[in-house]
Amino acid sequence: MAHQVRRALWDKVPRDHREAPAVLRRRQWVVVGFVLAGAVTLGFGLRTAPGSRAFYALTLVVAGIWVVGAFASGPLHLGRIHWREDLRRPTFTPFVVGIAMVLLFVGGGFLVRSIPFLDPLTHQIQDVLGYTASSPLWALALITAINGAAEELFFRGAAYAAIPWHPVSWTTLAYVVATLATGNVMLTFAAVLLGFVVGLERRASGGIQAPIITHLTWSLSMLVVLPWIFL
Repeated sequence: MAHQVRRALWDKVPRDHREAPAVLRRRQWVVVGFVLAGAVTLGFGLRTAPGSRAFYALTLVVAGIWVVGAFASGPLHLGRIHWREDLRRPTFTPFVVGIAMVLLFVGGGFLVRSIPFLDPLTHQIQDVLGYTASSPLWALALITAINGAAEELFFRGAAYAAIPWHPVSWTTLAYVVATLATGNVMLTFAAVLLGFVVGLERRASGGIQAPIITHLTWSLSMLVVLPWIFL
């Protein structure tokens, strides 16, 4: 299993996704514009009343911005990873990576809750969880899934392809900058860890399928687990 996880996060599969300079520049301008638009809209969305129509509407608008930006930037690829002697679409391994991240965040959650000095961070987590208390779980799960997939389409799809050097670091930074618009330290910290891990998956596989599976596994699990820890 450890060998397969290393393949999923580190060993790059062969591919040729090079683009002409003019095509790359166009993709870069599209990505910059949609990052700014998404960050501003995300900031407004998390300042609306939990469970309100404005909250749902702005959250879906953010997802729409990421999706439109992703496909407007240029071609996207699903990617493959090494599986035994073959190259296959990643499915089970990114799910395992997502579960490992859930366990990491659960351990961190218990640590934050048990240290009085970290009470401000606990309150920030509880602020985010306020959105779950006033909304049906099915609606939150649907929105979480839509937004998770949309973020990966854009950040690990369009943005990653737009950056020729150190794309894992730069796409993680872009994802963090977009999340900073929420003003929530804990969401930003989560964006750093999640962005880096799915960035490694994108680097290894050459596509967005593995990052999407890991992101959805993590975010949907945390939607259920975090209220159990902090509420």
